[in-house]
Amino acid sequence: MGNKYSGVQIAIHWLVFLLVVVAYCAMEFRGFAPRSYRLWFNMVHVSCGISVLVLMVARLGLRLKYPAPPIVPKPKPWMTGMAHLGHLVIYLLFIILPILGLIMMYNRGHPWMAFGVVMPFASEANFDVVDVVKKYHILLATLGYWVIGLHALASLLHHYLWKDNTLLRMMPKKRS
Repeated sequence: MGNKYSGVQIAIHWLVFLLVVVAYCAMEFRGFAPRSYRLWFNMVHVSCGISVLVLMVARLGLRLKYPAPPIVPKPKPWMTGMAHLGHLVIYLLFIILPILGLIMMYNRGHPWMAFGVVMPFASEANFDVVDVVKKYHILLATLGYWVIGLHALASLLHHYLWKDNTLLRMMPKKRS
């Protein structure tokens, strides 16, 4: 076993990060664009969400198949426990969040798009489901800001304060 994650795991990690940034920006900045662009912002948001879902499931499969490279020097047990909890929350969050989004879009009962393609929708809207799911989707998306921030902070603390290889394990290889 090496001292880094595989190239595929690293690529998925950073691609998910980029897609999450774009998904969040699509929602946060849509109000600044003319109303006629709203469908485009929604399509970008949903397309990113679906991509994140697929990549997170793939990443989870890789994580279960290949153990994480060791952290050197070995952290205290409480830090390892917190890291496992943090990663569990990240996996759950970025799998459940897009699923809730898909449930919400489907139950609106009108055409919606992802990747430039009209997606399936319910023949009748169910706004009771939409309203409940939307509340959880927004709540989890807001929680996502905190989770992402804590994840980034933890990686920086590992690198600069505790001086271990946690951050370096997920960085792309340098070119020779």
